[in-house]
Amino acid sequence: MKIYHDVLRRIMDEGVDREGRNGATRALFAIQMRFSMADGFPAVTTKKLAFKAVKSELLWFLDMKGKERASDEDLKRLNESERTIWTDNAESDYWKPKVQFPGDLGRVYGIQWRNWKKPDGTTVDQIAELVKKLKENPTDRRLIVSAWNPGELDMMALPPCHMLFQCFVADGKLSLHMTQRSCDMFLGVPFNIASYSLLLHMLAQVTGLIAHECILTLQDAHIYHDHFDAVKEQLAREPYPLPTLKLNSEVKDIDGFKMTDIELENYQHYPPIKAKMAV
Repeated sequence: MKIYHDVLRRIMDEGVDREGRNGATRALFAIQMRFSMADGFPAVTTKKLAFKAVKSELLWFLDMKGKERASDEDLKRLNESERTIWTDNAESDYWKPKVQFPGDLGRVYGIQWRNWKKPDGTTVDQIAELVKKLKENPTDRRLIVSAWNPGELDMMALPPCHMLFQCFVADGKLSLHMTQRSCDMFLGVPFNIASYSLLLHMLAQVTGLIAHECILTLQDAHIYHDHFDAVKEQLAREPYPLPTLKLNSEVKDIDGFKMTDIELENYQHYPPIKAKMAV
């Protein structure tokens, strides 16, 4: 994870201190990170990655097919025994006045991916269309999925941070590029790296391609001042070799994956480093 560590160091050394909506940050604008899947699965090793949460959130996004809003039942299933960013944002001052029922999260990521509303009342399943295009026309330059729906931002408990991704196929290899508008480098970005790398592998498996590169463009890439000590502790740790991702090879449908179909093998990591999440 040298790529990730280098970005943390660069922000600490060169970033600009700014006062934001939810606290002081040190930030840089528009940084790109590229991870080759041939090097191993990019799970951070200098602290423990909550990979179970990575899996459950991504499967939750994909499970939003045909849903109007993310519900209390979705939130409970996603959180299981611990609080997540969704728990905190469901209870935030921004969203509370808009809640339609207890636990309501609105039309968040997965609903935009699977149930984007068109002006004529019909909907678009962007994930299904992406898979279809990858199989039938892999050189298409419109292999894009967007969660940023300007007309529905006020209907979301959390406006999307990782807001758009595009796929690219060459020589039978699939790459995925994600654009993220707001990037909590210590808490959020390791999760985002793993989530989109996992999505890349899943898409590759169901379309008969080889997972190649996961690329992230980080727009407002920031470290909260409250996280400085945690970042310094992490940067003092020497990374372990990357683990390997194992998917159930029998799954050939993007809607067919379950938690037990996704595993990390040989994942060595340091203990977690606790830090408070800014909401």
